[in-house]
Amino acid sequence: MNTLDARARRHPVYWAYLLHRLSGLALALFLPLHFTLLAQALDGASGLDRALALTHSPLVKIAEWGLVVLLSLHLAGGTRLLLIEFGPWRGPRKDWIAGAAGFALAAGLAFALALFA
Repeated sequence: MNTLDARARRHPVYWAYLLHRLSGLALALFLPLHFTLLAQALDGASGLDRALALTHSPLVKIAEWGLVVLLSLHLAGGTRLLLIEFGPWRGPRKDWIAGAAGFALAAGLAFALALFA
């Protein structure tokens, strides 16, 4: 790795890029599990009730919180990219990154409050 690569990986824009890509990958891995759970409704109400009984464990509640954080991170990162590419202004990239991270944190905290209240 040359010095330009190491310097680029310390830049906040690189971390925003990495978080956006990793959150998208994690969401893509989650979707088959989600659709499998929803498919239990095809077996009738009893099949769905059995599947939904799993969602009462603390581990699943924490995973749901993580999912909301991933969704909000991915949404904010995608919005940041759209604003940078198609917006008429050219501001500092760090402001957009901080806004995206703040949005994701606020969404995660709001969901955690609603989940455990």
